[in-house]
Formats: sequence, C-alpha cells, structure tokens
Amino acid sequence: MIQRCHRWRQKRKQYLDQARQTADEIERERLLQMAEHYGRIVSDEQSKIDNVRGGPAAKEAPTALSEDEKEDFDDETFPDFLTQLNKK
Repeated sequence: MIQRCHRWRQKRKQYLDQARQTADEIERERLLQMAEHYGRIVSDEQSKIDNVRGGPAAKEAPTALSEDEKEDFDDETFPDFLTQLNKK
C-alpha cells in the first residue's frame, strides 16, 4: 500500500514538472488534470494507510518531513505558478 502511494506521488510530481516546462496551454492543462487525478488517488490511499496504522501516534502531526515529503510539500505552492502564467 505504501509503495503504491509512493509511486503515485512520483507520477503526480512528474506530471507537475512536465506541466511547468510545457509551453502548450492545452497540453499543460491535460498534465495538470492528470496530476490532480493522482493527487486525489494519493490522498485516498494515504487516508487508508493512516486508518490501518490507527492508534494515537497516527493522529499526531509529524515533527520532521522526509525528503520525499519535502518535495510533495513544495508542490503545494503550485497554484502560485498557475497565477503567474495568467499574468504573462
């Protein structure tokens, strides 16, 4: 389950990176939609993982992020990238 979630996170990041680099607006939108799709899958899978782990430790916020989680966290700023595109 965790490996699947990790692979989906990688796919999401790949689509986001490709969307940042493409100049074609239609292709960019398609890539963003794919990234959003994988984001939803990751969210659902992560909630399943959290439910399986259970207990009070699963409900506590993490104190430090791993390198993969830092990369995912950086993707949270992606909407700023979209707003900058519209300004050009």
